[in-house]
Amino acid sequence: MRIAQVAPLYESVPPHTYGGTERVVSYLTEELVRQGHDVTLFASGDSETDAALVACAPESLRLDESVIDPMAHLVYQLECVAAEAHRFDVIHWHLDYFHFPMSRRLGVPHVTTLHGRLDIADLKPVYDEFGDMPVVSISNDQRAPLPQANWVETVHHGMPPDELTPSAQPGDYLAFLGRISPEKRADRAIEVARRANVPLRIAAKVDETDQDYFEREIEPLLGAVHVEFIGEVGPDTKGDFLANARALIFPIDWSEPFGLVMIEAMACGTPVIAYGLGSVPEVITHGVNGFIVDDIDGAVDAVARLGEIDRARCRATFEERFTVERMARDYLRVYERLIDAGTHRSMTGLPVGTKEPVAGV
Repeated sequence: MRIAQVAPLYESVPPHTYGGTERVVSYLTEELVRQGHDVTLFASGDSETDAALVACAPESLRLDESVIDPMAHLVYQLECVAAEAHRFDVIHWHLDYFHFPMSRRLGVPHVTTLHGRLDIADLKPVYDEFGDMPVVSISNDQRAPLPQANWVETVHHGMPPDELTPSAQPGDYLAFLGRISPEKRADRAIEVARRANVPLRIAAKVDETDQDYFEREIEPLLGAVHVEFIGEVGPDTKGDFLANARALIFPIDWSEPFGLVMIEAMACGTPVIAYGLGSVPEVITHGVNGFIVDDIDGAVDAVARLGEIDRARCRATFEERFTVERMARDYLRVYERLIDAGTHRSMTGLPVGTKEPVAGV
């Protein structure tokens, strides 16, 4: 199958440090190539792939200090895809809704995985208008704000089984891995660790948009004796960080669409203590690969119960449900359905805002 994967340009594929969407795109792209498919990746020029790479920016936009208007690079990327669209059996987009007007007119089967939050009022008119655009959710919970979208499948993320190595004998600390932002609630993790009397190691990035929040709410807490702030970790150190933790703490305060770090922890044999929001009940089986909690008291109790969790079972759950082979298999079924259905034959060449062909167009 001839497949185009279109990645965000903000990070490289795979990202050098943090970047969940780009990492998933990398996993999927490399697995499709491994299975013998003809894959082209549209991404930043510093990406690394066995697919054919079309560089739509010299390097990831986050690392390029010369970038002032990132949207200009996105527009260029859209034209790069359009120019080669006829070569593909299917185009798999990872750019949210930005390509919808163009995809409606390209005449090529396509699908979009929605990786981010959808509980934003501004999105409703977009998905009201573009109800013909086939989209994939990364959890069933993610769909709730936009029931009118053309959902064709839910595909949970997966990752290579040999990327992270499990550890049967963890160290004596809790791990927090991700971004420092209001919805991720590193402050909760700090409080849980304090009350459980267990050290906490925080490996996290701070985006520019969250810098004020970090300085105001989180930085004053980092001086506690039980807290060690490590900063961003890359692929070379993430595995040891997770595998040596007693548990990953995932105290989110929003409907997380998936939470890749949860399956990364499971791949290391490390249980997850998570607030039961968003995708968490779809990923964590309470008492098997972690604990689902409602509040700080519940999280503290879960720390005390970590001895009940079989770390080998955590790893087995990952291998059963969250490998890249399973993810690729799910997406290939989606591609085949869309190609067989001839989705590209509908809604092509229509002016914006109309649902029926216009005479003379």
